[in-house]
Amino acid sequence: MELYVITGGTCRSIYDETVDLRVLGIRTIRRASQVEPTPDGQWTADLRPVDGPVLGPFLTRSQAIEAEVAWLRAWFDTLHSRRT
Repeated sequence: MELYVITGGTCRSIYDETVDLRVLGIRTIRRASQVEPTPDGQWTADLRPVDGPVLGPFLTRSQAIEAEVAWLRAWFDTLHSRRT
């Protein structure tokens, strides 16, 4: 799990259960994307909640999640590099 610490102490991450984020203090959890099936049984990763694209379609849900996580990591890296 990667934690991105922003000036002022704000942390961002792609949520998983590797680290108990409760130890960091007050949390605000916000959905950055949604992985959903298409009418024809494929999958997309909708990153519009963070002003991103809709990725896909993908044949499997796991492919959509992999693309979603890769895009979010690159987005976090871009946000972090702008602030340092």
